[in-house]
Amino acid sequence: MPKRLYIDTVGCQMNMLDSELVVASLRQQGYELTTKPEEADTLLFNTCSVREQAENKTYSHLGVLRDLKASHPEKIIGVMGCMAQNHQKKIFQRAPYVDLVVGPGQLHQIPSLIDKVAAGEGRQIEVSLGRRDGSRVEIARSHESFDPLRDPEMRPTPFQAYVRIQIGCDKFCTYCIVPSVRGPEQGRRPEDILAETRHLADQGTVEITLVGQTVNSYRGQDAAGKSWNLADLLAAIHEIDGIRRIKFVTNYPKDMTDDLLTAVRELDKVSPYLHVPAQSGSNDMLKRMKRGYTVEQYRDMMHRIREGVPGAAVSSDFIVGFCGETEAEFQMTVDLVEECRFKNSFIFKYSEREGTRGAELFLDDVPFTVKQDRNNTLLEIQNRISLEDNQKQIGNTLNVLVEGISKAAAKKEGADDSPVVQLTGRTHCDRIVVFDGNRRQIGQVLPVAIYDSASHTLFGEVITEECGSELFMLG
Repeated sequence: MPKRLYIDTVGCQMNMLDSELVVASLRQQGYELTTKPEEADTLLFNTCSVREQAENKTYSHLGVLRDLKASHPEKIIGVMGCMAQNHQKKIFQRAPYVDLVVGPGQLHQIPSLIDKVAAGEGRQIEVSLGRRDGSRVEIARSHESFDPLRDPEMRPTPFQAYVRIQIGCDKFCTYCIVPSVRGPEQGRRPEDILAETRHLADQGTVEITLVGQTVNSYRGQDAAGKSWNLADLLAAIHEIDGIRRIKFVTNYPKDMTDDLLTAVRELDKVSPYLHVPAQSGSNDMLKRMKRGYTVEQYRDMMHRIREGVPGAAVSSDFIVGFCGETEAEFQMTVDLVEECRFKNSFIFKYSEREGTRGAELFLDDVPFTVKQDRNNTLLEIQNRISLEDNQKQIGNTLNVLVEGISKAAAKKEGADDSPVVQLTGRTHCDRIVVFDGNRRQIGQVLPVAIYDSASHTLFGEVITEECGSELFMLG
C-alpha cells in the first residue's frame, strides 16, 4: 500500500512553495496526497510566525489530532516552517505527541527524519542557527535550502508556479520575525533560477511569480562572477519560450530602482503589477518600525512608478495599531491611502511577536478595540477606492489568464455536470475577473469584455468571433 501524506499550509507564497518542494520529495519516497487527516500516515503542518493568529491556528489544529495520535501512535505528525524555527522545542512542550520539528532551512531533510521516527529513533528536531549563533556565512548556510523538485499538484494551478529567487531578510523591521526565522538575505544563483524556470515551462507553466522577502533587493552572482539584479533576471526569463507572464513579490520601497521600472515597462511578459508595502503614513511610525524610508520617499517612488510604468497597478500592506500609534498618525495613513489609490491593500492589526525588536523596545499600548476600529476604517476606505477604480474598467476588454472554476461555482450542486460554468482568472495587472465559460478554457489567456464590477472582482464575458456557423475563441 502507498504511504499517504496530509499537509496543511498557512502563510505566504514562500510557504506554499516550500510545501510543493516537500511534497515532491516525499512523492519520490512513495507517498500519495490525501485531504483527510485520518487517512494519512504522515501529517505535516507548514506554519507561519508573522502573526500570532497563524500560530494559534496551528496549535488548534494540532490539538484536534491529540486523540487521533493516541489511537494511532504509528502516525507521524510534523511541524515545519517558520513557527518550527521560532518555537523549536516549545512545540514539543505544548503538543508532546508531535514527532518532527523542522525549520525552513532543513525541509530537504524531512524524508530522512520521517524514516528515523518510523524506525523508533524518537522525536526529531532540525532547525537553523539563530542570528547570533555564528558567523554570517555559517548562519546563512544553515538557512539555505534550494530544492529543485517541483510538484504541479501542489500549485494554485498546474500552469502557475512560484520560483524562489531569494531567501532571508536583513531589513530587521522592529515588528517582523522573518529575519530570525528565515535567516540572512541570500540571492539564489541566476543559472539555477533560469534552469528551474525552463523546467517549469517544459511542464506547461505559463505564469511564474518570483518570490523573495524583499524580491526587488535581489542580488545574485553567476558562475562567471557577474552580478545580477532583478531587472537582469526579468530580461533573461523573458526570453524563455512558453512563459507568458512574469510577476514578482514582495517589493521594498527603497529598492524600487529606475532600471527595474524600465524592465517592467519594456518587457511585455512582465506584469505591470507592483506590491510595495508602505505600512504607515507617519514618519514617526516608520522610524519606530525601522522601515528605512520616509513617507516623502514612498511618495517619490509612487510618482516614479506612475510616470515610468503608465497604467501600473500598485498594492500595499499596512499595520494599524503599532506601538504608540496616535489618532493623528493613523489619519496620516488614511491620507496616504487616499492619495496613492492602491489597487488593493492588505491591512493587519499589530500583533506583538516575541523575539522582535518591537517587543523588546516598545509597549503594545494600543487597545485591541482601537486596532479593530482602525482596521475597519482603513479597509472601508480601501474598498471604496478599489470599487471606484474597478468601475473604470467597465467597457474595457482585458486579457485574462483563466485559473479555474470560481469558488461560488464550485459550491453549487451539479456544477460538475454543467457544460457552462463560472470561471475565474486574473488580468495582467492582477485584477480578478469572473465570467461564464467551459473547462477547456482553463489555462488559456482570453479576451474578456468587462460589464460590471465589485471592490475586488470584475465581471465579464468572453469575446468570441463568429466564423461561418461556429464560434471560435480569440486569444
